[in-house]
Formats: sequence, C-alpha cells, structure tokens
Amino acid sequence: MRVRRTSGFTAAVLAVAVTGLSTAAISIAGSQAAIASTGPQAAAAAAPDPTTSTLRELARHTKLRVGTAVDTAALQSDTTYRTIVAQQFSSVTPENVMKWESVEAERGVYDFAAADTLVDFARAHGQKVRGHTLLWHNQLPAWLTSGTWTKAELRSILRAHIFAEAGHFRGRIWAWDVVNEAFNDDGTLRDTLWLRVIGPSYLADAFKWAHQADPKAILFYNDYNIEGINPKSDAVFDLVRSLRSAGVPVQGVGLQGHLGTQYDAPGDVLQNLRRFAALGVDTAITEADVRSVLPVDSAELQAQANGYSLMMESCLLVRSCVSYTVWGFTDKYQWVPGVFEGQGAAALYDENYVARPAYDALRRDLALAPTLGSRGQTP
Repeated sequence: MRVRRTSGFTAAVLAVAVTGLSTAAISIAGSQAAIASTGPQAAAAAAPDPTTSTLRELARHTKLRVGTAVDTAALQSDTTYRTIVAQQFSSVTPENVMKWESVEAERGVYDFAAADTLVDFARAHGQKVRGHTLLWHNQLPAWLTSGTWTKAELRSILRAHIFAEAGHFRGRIWAWDVVNEAFNDDGTLRDTLWLRVIGPSYLADAFKWAHQADPKAILFYNDYNIEGINPKSDAVFDLVRSLRSAGVPVQGVGLQGHLGTQYDAPGDVLQNLRRFAALGVDTAITEADVRSVLPVDSAELQAQANGYSLMMESCLLVRSCVSYTVWGFTDKYQWVPGVFEGQGAAALYDENYVARPAYDALRRDLALAPTLGSRGQTP
C-alpha cells in the first residue's frame, strides 16, 4: 500500500482486481478522521451525510461541479428524468443539440432552440453549462461533408460557425469543448475533413476564434482514451504545451472517461491529471461511464463502482480538476447499447431509475473529500 497526503487528504492507493478490472484505486476513507479532527462544526460543514444528500450537495464543499450529459428530448418528456437532472447535478452538457448537424443543418441557417431550452433550464436550476462541441469530425451536416472546399473556404466556414455558435451563447456557457477527438490512439492526428483540407493549423484556429467569440468561457480540448498516460494522451499533452507556448488560448483538457469492466482501468489517472495541471490548464472528467458485457452480476456492478470512483477520487485530488460529468445518468437513455453490441449497464441508475453501487460510491467519495476554497487555474 502506498499512501499520499495532499492538502490534508490521505489517499491510500489500493490494488483492485474485480472480474477483470485491475487498477490502482485511490481510497479516501482515511480523510474522514482528518476532517473530524478539526472539530465537530468543521466536520459537519466539510462532510455532508452521504446517505441523504444529493451529488451536487455533497460536492459543494469541494468546489467540484458534478454534471451529466442531457438528452433534451427526455428532459422535456420524462418528469423523473427532469427531476433527477435538477436535483443531482450542478452542471449539464448537451448530448447532441449543440453539435454542428443540429445547429447548422443548412449553411448559414442556425437553429439554437433546443440548446437554448437546456441553457434556460440550467440557469433556472443554478447549473453551469458545458458546451459540446464546436469542432468534431462526426455529426456534421451533409452540405459540409459532401462539399468540395479550398483551404480558404473551409477556414471561412469554420470561423463563421464558431463565431455564430459561441457568440450566440456568449456569457452563458461556462466551458466549451472546442476541439473534440482530434487524435488516433497511436498519437497521430486523426484523418478528418479539417486536417485534410486545412492542415494541423485548424486546431489553433478553433481555439483562437472561440476565445474571440466568448472570452470568458473556459476552452477545452476533449478526447477519449486519454485518462491514463499513453501515446494518445502524450500527443494531447504535447499539443496543449505547444499551443500554449504559442499563445493559443487552450485552457483545459477533458478526459472523457469511457471505461469498461472487461478491460483494465488506467491506474495512472491521478498522475496524468497532475501533469496536465503542470501546464497551467484546467482539467475535467467530461463523459464518464463504465459499461459491462451483459448480463451483469454483483461483482461487475462493484467493478463498475470502482471505475467511477477511480476517476472521481483522482479528480478530487487535483485542484485543477473543475468538473466530473457522467455521460448520461440512466440506462433508459444510454448510448452504449447502440454502439457496443451486447454491452450496457453503464450508468449510475438503471433504466427504472434505481441507483447502482456506483452512485453510492460517488456520494461517499464526495462526502469524504476535503473542503476547498476554489478549483481551477484559469481566470
């Protein structure tokens, strides 16, 4: 057992091996004694009751935003879904309604109605909004993907889109996923329309234009399979370091956090978050879920809880980690079965809104976390 102490927060790094989930999990149970030693009043303020409080209530003293991706159709039609979004989470991310095909299906014609509804909902419930996403290679409209463009034309289209969307929500978006999934797993740049026509400079362009359109939003690079240290996260690290050295306003790195109990979970999430923090950027877990091969048993549900907890505890230990977002909180509307055949049970709640052990694990982690005055590194 290896013990670290960070800001009075005792973290015992334990080896966990449950149904193939082999990882270094950070146990924060020892922090309970540290909190209690400061006196009963401080303990009550720092450690809300994890058996009765919501995630957002439990996270308040940590200054961590706990969020969920939101299916806006479900938000309108499903009362239970709507209630849980409002009660449990302090930030929301639109699953689809801010993506290019949704807001600009026809060139130069913008439809922000569905996204505006979510932003208004968030404001009414005291929630921050993570914008997702200004630039991606997927979910693009046909007019864009089927066109033949020169470099100058495509740069002009991209600039117009970013200015239109980020400008429309100016002042109402807490953080933007500006560029999403630009790398392959081997660390090379993904072959996309943007890379083929514009070249690698599109990455810097996107961040510069987003900052001009909304100077107060925190601007993130976001990707999957970068939770641990590997060739892909190394490439993202090098990109962010290079862009920041050149004065490009990259202000955050989002680690998506799509894990599976049938695979080894990354044991170096904490180390990875810390190295990005050393670049002076904010970090976030942006799309957490932990899927399994169906059907699941109690051991796999515990393995799932370990995966969610690994990411949460790592985030809590790094002051630069500003938010922890699950990519959908209920299996009723989860994306996994439609993409990974024979897999599912990935969310905190099942399809009937029954909470899984993973939900209780997150509540425990948040309750035992230290009180912080602030989080984040960007102004």
